[in-house]
Amino acid sequence: MSIYLDHAASTPLADEARAAMLAQLDGAGANPASDHAPGAEAATAVEAARAQIAAAIGAQPEEIVFTSGATEADNLAIKGSLEFLGGGHLLTTRIEHKAVLDAAGRLAEQGVPMSYVDPAADGRVRVEDIAAALRPDTALVSVMWVNNETGAINPIAEIAALCAERGVRLHVDAAQALGRLPIDMAEVPVALMSLSAHKCYGPKGIGALFVRRRPRARVAAQMHGGGHEQGMRSGTLATHQIAGFGAAAELAAARCEADYAHATGLAERLRSGLEGMPGLLMNSDPDACVPHIVNIAFDGIHGEALRAATAELAVASGSACSAADAESSYVLRALGRSDRQAGAALRISTGRDTTADNIDRAVAVIGAAVERLRTIAA
Repeated sequence: MSIYLDHAASTPLADEARAAMLAQLDGAGANPASDHAPGAEAATAVEAARAQIAAAIGAQPEEIVFTSGATEADNLAIKGSLEFLGGGHLLTTRIEHKAVLDAAGRLAEQGVPMSYVDPAADGRVRVEDIAAALRPDTALVSVMWVNNETGAINPIAEIAALCAERGVRLHVDAAQALGRLPIDMAEVPVALMSLSAHKCYGPKGIGALFVRRRPRARVAAQMHGGGHEQGMRSGTLATHQIAGFGAAAELAAARCEADYAHATGLAERLRSGLEGMPGLLMNSDPDACVPHIVNIAFDGIHGEALRAATAELAVASGSACSAADAESSYVLRALGRSDRQAGAALRISTGRDTTADNIDRAVAVIGAAVERLRTIAA
C-alpha cells in the first residue's frame, strides 16, 4: 500500500465534509434556484456554506462566488477582470499555477500586453520587483499566495497594499493557502481570490472566487445561461459539493494553527532524515515556505528513475495539473535549476493523516533508492 504524501495535489475528504454532503444527497435533491419549499431548503444550505467559507477568510457571504474549482476561479478573475475593465496591462509571475499562466497566455494571444516577474532565490516574489514592473496602464496583478510546487509563501499583504496604493486590482490564487495560513480579507486589500475545496479536505469539483464589494471588484461573466451567482457565473449550483466545501472551510480555519504545527514537525523530521544524503538539493526554503510542502532533488540522479525506485511513496514530480506534460518544472527552472535538476524533483506534501512513521519510511525508501541508483550509475 502506498504512503500518501501528495496532499498538495488533493486532500482526503474530511468526515465533516462527507456528512454535510450526505445530508444533501439524502434530501429531495432540489435545485436551489427553484421557487418551492424543497428549493428553498437547498438554497438555505448553499447560503449556510457560503457564510462558512466567507467566515474562514474574513469576508462577507455576498463576496463568495461559487465555481467548479480554482482553475475556473482563476480564469474568471483574470479574463473577467480584463474584459470588464476594457483591457490594460496584465502583470503576473513566472511561478504561477498553469491556470493563471495559460489564462494570461490566452489573453496575450489576443493582444493584451503582459509582463512576468521572476522569483528570488528563495522562491518568493519580491514586493519591490512587483513595484518596478507596474506600469501606468497596469489593470491587473496576479500573484499566488503559496506556490504549489515549492511551498514558497509570497508577501501578499505587502503586495496588496502596494496595489491598493497604486489603484491596481490584485488577484491571488489561494488554493494552497486556505487552511495552511491565516487569511483575513478584512485586513488584506486583495480584490479577487481563488479557492479550491479539494485542497482543504473538501470535495473535488467545487471552488470559489472571492470578489471584493468595497471597493467593488466587478468581473465580466465567462459562463452564461441564467445569471446565477450575481450574474458572474451561470449554472445550477451543486448543493452537496457546496455543503461539503463549507464544512471543510470551517474546519480548515479552526484547525489552521494545529495543522501548521503538525506539518512543521513532519517537515523538520523529513529534512533531518534527508540531511547528509549525497547530492541532495532542497528546492523548498524552510524559512520561506509552508511546512506541508518539501521539494527535493538529487544531483546526478535521473528523475524518472528516482520516481520509479520510490513507487511505494505517493509523491509528485511537480504540479498535478502539469503531470501530462513531460517538460521539467518551469517553477524550478525559474529558480535557476537546470532542466535535469528540475526534472529530477520530488514534491513531498504532508497532511493531517501523515504520521512520523510515514516520514521515517519515506526517508528510508528515498535513501535506499538514491544509493541503489548511484551504484548502478557508477
